[in-house]
Amino acid sequence: MKKARFLLFIIAATLLSGCHFHKQDQVKNFFEWTDSYGRSISLKSEPQRIVSISPAITEILYLIGAEEKLAGVSDYCNYPEAATKLPKIGGMQNINMEALVALQPDVVLISSMVSKKDVETIEKMNIPVISIIEENNIEGMSDVITTLGKICHREEAANKEANAWKECVEQVKNDKTSTSNKRVYYVVGFGDTGDFTAPKSSHIHQIIELAGCKNIGEKLTGWNVSREYLFQEDPDIILVRAEDKETFCSQSPYNKLTAVKEGRVYPINSGWIDIVSPRNLKAIELIRKKAAEQ
Repeated sequence: MKKARFLLFIIAATLLSGCHFHKQDQVKNFFEWTDSYGRSISLKSEPQRIVSISPAITEILYLIGAEEKLAGVSDYCNYPEAATKLPKIGGMQNINMEALVALQPDVVLISSMVSKKDVETIEKMNIPVISIIEENNIEGMSDVITTLGKICHREEAANKEANAWKECVEQVKNDKTSTSNKRVYYVVGFGDTGDFTAPKSSHIHQIIELAGCKNIGEKLTGWNVSREYLFQEDPDIILVRAEDKETFCSQSPYNKLTAVKEGRVYPINSGWIDIVSPRNLKAIELIRKKAAEQ
C-alpha cells in the first residue's frame, strides 16, 4: 500500500512538473521586433544596461526618462550634457570593442552608421544588437520614440512624447505665415573632399521646407553638389555648422558666393539639423527667423 501511494506521488509530481515547464515555455519574451535591417530581435527580459551608438537614440532615451539605463554611449552622443559624462565606446565606425564588452550591456542600440561587420562582431560576443535606422522625415521620429519606449519599458512616457511630437509637426506644417521661398543651402560638407548638401530625400530637406524656404538641393538625387550648380543657384541663405563657419566664409571659392559677401551665412548647431531629433524644431525656428530678416 505504501509502495502504491509512493508511486502515485511520483506520478503526480511528474505531471505537475510537466505542467510547470509547459507554462514556462509559453512565457513570451519581453521584447520582440523586426529591426531596421530586417533581423528578428528578441530580448528575454527588460534591459537594465544599454549602450547607445547613436546621438539621436541617446537624446530620445533622456526624453522618455530612460537615461538611468544608459551604461555607455558613442563619442558623438553629446546631448543632453549629462550624456557627455557617460563612459564612451568610440565612434560609430570605430567602436572600441574592449570598452563595449567591459560595460556588460544587455543590449546595444545602433543607427545606420554602424557597419554590418561591427554588428556581427558584437553579436558573436552574445550581446543583442537592435538597429533603429534614422527616418528620412521628421514625422517618422514618433515611431522611433515609441519603439524605444517598448525596449526600455517606458511606454507611457514614450507615447506621450510621440503624440506631442506629432502635434508640433502638424502645427508647423499648418503655419503658412512664415513662407518666404528663400533659397537655402545647408553645408553638409565642403573643401578638398568635395561639396555636399541635403537632397530632396533627406529629413534636412523637410526641415528647410517646413521653415517656409526652398532647399537648393531639392533637384539633387544624392548628397554631392557641384560647385557649378552651387554658384548657379547662388543661395539667399547659407547654413553651416557653427564650428565650420569661419573656415567656410574665408575659403575660396565659397567666399565669392553672394550670401557670403553680404553676410547671410548663419551658424547652426549640428544637433539641430544633422539627426532626426526633437531639436529639429529649433532648426526650423532659426531658418524662419533668418529668412524673415532678409
